[in-house]
Amino acid sequence: MTMQAVKMYTTLVCPYCQRAKMLLKQRGVEQIEEIRVDLDPAQRATMMEITGRRTVPQIFIGETHVGGFDDLSALDQRGGLMPLLGGQG
Repeated sequence: MTMQAVKMYTTLVCPYCQRAKMLLKQRGVEQIEEIRVDLDPAQRATMMEITGRRTVPQIFIGETHVGGFDDLSALDQRGGLMPLLGGQG
């Protein structure tokens, strides 16, 4: 099974970013493309443009904007994360 690409806008000191990474790894995600908005303010502007949010993490699975850690966790709890990661749905 091919996993969808996971992209996450993060900062270095962000507990929710760490928790999101842990959850994704527990679900079998081996590679997360991290975009550090604390190092690159232009990326924060891009993130805010795409998502309408200014907080990190902002998580994308494939083309789908999942949201932040709470959104990711809720998606996982209702059984939606694995199908999304697997590219079915």
